[in-house]
Amino acid sequence: MTIQSTLQSRLLALDTAAVSDALDSLYIAGGLAGIKLQAGGSKLAGPAWTVKYEACVAEKNQFMNAGNYIDRVPAGAVIVVDNGGRTDCTSWGNILTTKAVLKGIAGSVIYGSARDIADIRQMNYPLFASNIYMVSGKNRARVTAVQCALQIEGVTVCPGDWIFGDENGVLAIPAEQLEEVIRRAENVEKTEREIINAVREGTSLDVARQTLGYHVPWEAKA
Repeated sequence: MTIQSTLQSRLLALDTAAVSDALDSLYIAGGLAGIKLQAGGSKLAGPAWTVKYEACVAEKNQFMNAGNYIDRVPAGAVIVVDNGGRTDCTSWGNILTTKAVLKGIAGSVIYGSARDIADIRQMNYPLFASNIYMVSGKNRARVTAVQCALQIEGVTVCPGDWIFGDENGVLAIPAEQLEEVIRRAENVEKTEREIINAVREGTSLDVARQTLGYHVPWEAKA
């Protein structure tokens, strides 16, 4: 097992709440606000492959080739699309999903709208999106760059950063901080389990939090 696959397995054993707390402890903004799980399994983890869209007005019957970038995306990557959070047109649908499944792409995160949600759910493809809407992005939005830094709700997402999502939402984790974030998140989960167990055994919440380190749950306990 490679180091990357080991880190991915450790990440998938966590939840986004613990990872968010770990990012907070490092003063890193990672939560992609408003982007929610729309289809597929309950968790998603992998390195980001980024796509930037812009609004456009095309000539009649001129196709802007908006989704052809997918032929360049490697297996195991998470496609992160920045369509400016648009709710009036889509940047993901069933054709792209079919190609993504065939290529072994890990999933997609859309800052904007997706459509064909029934088909995508039937394919069990992990999809996170801001919105579901039926109107096509064809000739309304076009790709301006790929593998570039994105700004999504105040969070920077760079190519190769790790994307982690579950039913709570989706996070971007800087690639160089991935191992430390996972280590701290594992400590967060351990601390919270210990607090819950103590409360179940009759300890008051304030005492359990104080004695078990709720204020710094990411720190390893002796």
